[in-house]
Amino acid sequence: MSGPIFVALDTPDLERAKAIAGKVRNHVGGIKLGLEFFAANGRSGVKEMAQLGLPVFLDLKLHDIPNTVGKAVQALRELEPAVLTVHAAGGRAMMEDAKAAAPSGTKVVAVTVLTSLDGDDLSSIGLVGDPHAQVERLTTLAREAGLDGVVCSGAEVKAAKRLWPGGYLVVPGVRPANGEAGDQKRVVTPRQALNDGASMLVIGRPITAATDPDEAARAIEATL
Repeated sequence: MSGPIFVALDTPDLERAKAIAGKVRNHVGGIKLGLEFFAANGRSGVKEMAQLGLPVFLDLKLHDIPNTVGKAVQALRELEPAVLTVHAAGGRAMMEDAKAAAPSGTKVVAVTVLTSLDGDDLSSIGLVGDPHAQVERLTTLAREAGLDGVVCSGAEVKAAKRLWPGGYLVVPGVRPANGEAGDQKRVVTPRQALNDGASMLVIGRPITAATDPDEAARAIEATL
């Protein structure tokens, strides 16, 4: 992975995803394909995107009983994603099975708290404490489970780095200084996220919704 920026291609349109990736390929380190893309295009779509030569972050956020998640990861092995996500809330055994089933070259990282959630959202589903404390708990659990790292917001990445100095830390919801937050509730700038310990910056709409995605990616890259 040559650079920290992964462009989030959150679209069901395979041709649009290919077009955007082709435009920004010289200014990003890889592409993120999530549930929306995978539901529409499946494994064949991921294979087609991989032919562009950019590392693929397969962001499916797997969360089920350990046996099911382990078998799901096995079914994805031939895709050989650079990074694959599971939910840390699935528990230690589930994370251990996911890592055991993954290809040796794939980093398995655990989603801690979604960047669309805040303290009120956590309270509404019965979780005590603020997002920061929950991220810390789940980061420690993911490390103990033998994963490669975690996904957390820029607001918590410094704490995650302190708990896991060698962890691969993925920060979504990153927005340029002049960008709109959209549905993200805990956002930081790309530069700040890197300064605080991020390994990967996941950036979607500031690039994909720009009039010129290449120019937008290049401008963000220049701030790093």
